Amino acid sequence: MSEDWRSETIDTVRSLIMAAEPAVVEEAKWVKPSNPAGVPTFSCDGLICTAETYQDKVKLTFARGASLDDPSSLFNASLGAGTRRAIDLREGDLLDEAAFVELVREAVARNRS
Repeated sequence: MSEDWRSETIDTVRSLIMAAEPAVVEEAKWVKPSNPAGVPTFSCDGLICTAETYQDKVKLTFARGASLDDPSSLFNASLGAGTRRAIDLREGDLLDEAAFVELVREAVARNRS
């Protein structure tokens, strides 16, 4: 992926996830010719979320997002899905970093329970 707002967003999200839980493991999954770098996935005692880039957004999909409290209403996509929830970030969007860190911590706690 070229260096643009999407890669900067992924770098920011990566830093926040690692700050929330240093034991998180990042892996690239679903590597294919159309996506040679794969999809960054973040796990800690189970999958936390994936970070996919699209032409117009970065999509952060939480594997068990439907079971997480989201008092700051970060989730704005996949709201009708039975298990997952997502945060779509478009160019210029500001992520509530403190709320995101808490969401990651809650996801880790859910994985550990």
